[in-house]
Amino acid sequence: MSLEYLIIPGWHGSGQDHWQSHWQNQLSASRRTRVRDWQLPDREDWIEALHHLVSTSTADRVILIAHSLGCVTVAHWARRHGQQWAHRVAGALLVAPADVERDTAPAALRGFAPAPMEPLPFRSVLIGSSNDRAASAARAEHFADEWGSDFELLHGVGHINVASGHHRWDEGRHYLRRLTRDLPPTPIPDRHSLFSLAH
Repeated sequence: MSLEYLIIPGWHGSGQDHWQSHWQNQLSASRRTRVRDWQLPDREDWIEALHHLVSTSTADRVILIAHSLGCVTVAHWARRHGQQWAHRVAGALLVAPADVERDTAPAALRGFAPAPMEPLPFRSVLIGSSNDRAASAARAEHFADEWGSDFELLHGVGHINVASGHHRWDEGRHYLRRLTRDLPPTPIPDRHSLFSLAH
């Protein structure tokens, strides 16, 4: 079974030193969303950018790898397109979801509120942080509960981005493997074996 990894960055996109960019460079079958404006995100544009990736994939299944506002985008996409396309999604890794309804949420993110609060129609793992300014630990756990995600809370890792010291984020490979461990035993497409099962 062939897999393609779909990268869904958050607000401002993921620069070249962000772990999402490192992972995309290392995975042989991967693409990322392309939106009109990373600085002024438009919910409709972001949803349809993700839908374009899923609907045009030539792989048997896809794995979604989302960060921050990208996690909320996945939830919005699932509400709109999940019933028709969920069979194509083998799983979603949701890292440091942004709470677009928090009092301190930037105005640019308010168009994504309210975040959908219903189970995702595919397997997911959500990674929260004990000191993420974009979402409290309690709020991250609430997202996981509502979305039906396996939940992991990491301590003191900030927003799990470049600013918090996460570049390659090799530790995150464990969570990616969790999404694929119950799939048929075909190799994960990886040029440099950095996502090998022997971690």
